[in-house]
Amino acid sequence: MKTDNQQKRRADRVWLTEETCDLGDFRRLAEKTTALSDYPLASAVDKNILIYDSRKVMEAAAACEGRRAVLAEICEAFGEGPGVVVFKHAFEDTGIIDRASAIFDGIIEEQHRTATGGGDHFAKPGANDRIWNSLEKHCLADPANFAEYYGNAIIALASEAWLGPSYQMTAQVNRVNPGGAAQSAHRDYHLGFQSSDVIEQFPAHVHRLSPVLTLQGAVAHCDMPLESGPTLFLPHSQTYVPGYLALKRQEFRDYFEANHVQLPLEKGDVVFFNPALFHAAGTNRSTDIKRVANLLQVSSAFGRAMETVNRERMSATLFPALKTLQGRLSPGEIANAVAACAEGYSFPTNLDRDPPLGGLAPKTQAQLMHEALKEGWSDETFVAALAEQARKKLS
Repeated sequence: MKTDNQQKRRADRVWLTEETCDLGDFRRLAEKTTALSDYPLASAVDKNILIYDSRKVMEAAAACEGRRAVLAEICEAFGEGPGVVVFKHAFEDTGIIDRASAIFDGIIEEQHRTATGGGDHFAKPGANDRIWNSLEKHCLADPANFAEYYGNAIIALASEAWLGPSYQMTAQVNRVNPGGAAQSAHRDYHLGFQSSDVIEQFPAHVHRLSPVLTLQGAVAHCDMPLESGPTLFLPHSQTYVPGYLALKRQEFRDYFEANHVQLPLEKGDVVFFNPALFHAAGTNRSTDIKRVANLLQVSSAFGRAMETVNRERMSATLFPALKTLQGRLSPGEIANAVAACAEGYSFPTNLDRDPPLGGLAPKTQAQLMHEALKEGWSDETFVAALAEQARKKLS
């Protein structure tokens, strides 16, 4: 009996479940107060969110020792602090923003004209205009403006504070038009894009790891008064380890709705936040403000494999063998072989061509192979489907 109890306690530590998420435990973390005295470089705390004056931050970071102190303070703000930081006037020259906005407006107009463009993971279709991969499209449209925009020192400082050097930048524009409804509360990429049954398969240390693989940011491309629906945040919510599962439960979503905070932003402000922070774009209740933000998703340099592997070619070669081996190998053994061969993750992809139909993530290469095996596809049909799937992922 003692052994059984020990095994259960160990299993409960390693495997988090939606059913064991406790709102009381969560509230004890989410209801902390952000103390300005803990963050000497910050200018203010507003609704539990840290506010930094960008010019003062860069002045403090000018010296080598000063920079390390700034990086350390911002890192702790993202981690054990409120999880969200506003950098006021990160773009002092808002003409850089205006030029980028004109580029984005042109892309959105072209998407409307051609009936293309992406939907939103966490909002009803049609509520927002979305530009997937605005990073690459921006660079190709106006490389000089791109250089001015992403040469921004605050963007680099915040990214390095959380992720260290050699980070990878991606971006997506989100325009919430007048009347556009709020998103549902969520956490972000990676685990935030998965269903509960998938999330529960990852041990607890991966729940702790996911937030340190990325950093979320948003550049305000217009003034955002509260009626325009700037992002809803729940400070300190990133510290609740089972939070990826908790947000699948109604009582946690209700708590978010009752306790989230919003801050107005000015054009040129930049917000950065821990991807595990509970958040959602707000409802645009204005009559004339098209609320535009360029959403930055910065990834750790370490989020990649050691070797380059041609998994499309491997999958095409393995598929006929697996068909022959069905009956000799168990379903579990076949699944293991597929896992060793095919790409089991949906990302990165081109979300313009490969949207997350019926969920938050597109079909994986492994899922495609399992579907083909189950339905008895011909080798030629599977190879063609593999190639089409690979084509969709290209930028």
